[in-house]
Amino acid sequence: MQNQPAATLKEDSMVLQKKMLADHYHKLSQAKEFGKKVVYTFVPGNLNELIWAFDMLPVHPEINALQAGMRKKSGNYVLEAEKHGHSEDVCTYVKCDIGMLKQGNIGPTGEKLPPPDLLLLSYTGCFTFLKWFELLQQEYHCPIAMLHVPYQGDGKITPSMIEYVVGQLKENVIPMMEKVSGKAMDLDKLQAYLDSSKRAEENLVYIWDTAKHRPSPIDAYFGGVYYIGPIFTAFRGLDECERYYELLKQEINERITTKSGPITPDGEFNDQKFRIVVEGPPNWTSFREFWKMFYDEKAVVVASTYTKVGGLYELGFRHDAKRPFESMAEYCLGCYTNRNLPNRIEILEKYMSDFEADGFLINSIKSCNSFSAGQLLMLRELEKRTGKAGGFIESDLVDPRYFSAANIKNRLESYFQMLEARRK
Repeated sequence: MQNQPAATLKEDSMVLQKKMLADHYHKLSQAKEFGKKVVYTFVPGNLNELIWAFDMLPVHPEINALQAGMRKKSGNYVLEAEKHGHSEDVCTYVKCDIGMLKQGNIGPTGEKLPPPDLLLLSYTGCFTFLKWFELLQQEYHCPIAMLHVPYQGDGKITPSMIEYVVGQLKENVIPMMEKVSGKAMDLDKLQAYLDSSKRAEENLVYIWDTAKHRPSPIDAYFGGVYYIGPIFTAFRGLDECERYYELLKQEINERITTKSGPITPDGEFNDQKFRIVVEGPPNWTSFREFWKMFYDEKAVVVASTYTKVGGLYELGFRHDAKRPFESMAEYCLGCYTNRNLPNRIEILEKYMSDFEADGFLINSIKSCNSFSAGQLLMLRELEKRTGKAGGFIESDLVDPRYFSAANIKNRLESYFQMLEARRK
């Protein structure tokens, strides 16, 4: 690598992540051949360390859906699901997953995904997850283990909530995983995975914090969805996840030293004029085009809420091997989608202050009620509290019919013109 230009080195973490994903999907394609059990589960509140402790392989359906969106395949899958009676208003992650299943269940890398041996549902504020796994159970006729996670209606986690979730882990989830895997719970193994998770989480928090620099060495929304890939999906708890975040941290530190911005599809983004906080998921079907609209306007995202759906580690939470079940319970309870609107507003207000943002933008997702409900209220309240201008655009997760490039571009241009006028 010594003879390669510095810009190439900064993308080494991306190359590593791509290899990690390819290797994982290849293992999944061979799971039945090698006698590996497969667990389908969701990103928010996932129990990856527990899955690995039973030597099973995790699959995250919403990751398959967003990958299909980025590869321009989701539109066909969504239409397939609608042919089978699913409404236009249903979460498009669900319809993409169902459509993919109906067309052979071919994963992002072109290899067939195995059917689940267990559906592990951690309910973390998104009611759609319940209905989604009902649909999958009707297709696969496999066991379901449900972990019911109380909603933070009052904006705090209580000891009784933790006790309730721990009880379910010990009395329902783990016995079902023992039955499906044919293996007894190995506490030492679980604790080793939790220790590894904690180290990766420490590095991720460091990475988010670097956006306080000017120019920001990261984009915490568009770049951020790549940064969260390993820790929010299949790899948290594994050595390769730790290696990824060590490498990413080194790359970002190099950018700080050279006062360089993040890597975009068109190269380094150094000329940063606006610092923005974003609420809501991105659009996946036109991801690169969407991102380009921002850096064309010289806008870098310094913090976002979507990149916290799998864990708000910057607020202090870490997995704890000394309290394995309690910390897993706290993780599930603390996910962003499990927090009430006042708490979400407080988080956004803190981001605006901590990262010295010029404004905030909401991308309201047509089919995602977990995010879109209450967002206009959030916008008005944030404007009142911060004195900064909010912007509002609309798109969808993986349905290309609901991404209007011209409309979004016009709104973004108007929004950034307003920020410029306010600055003057």
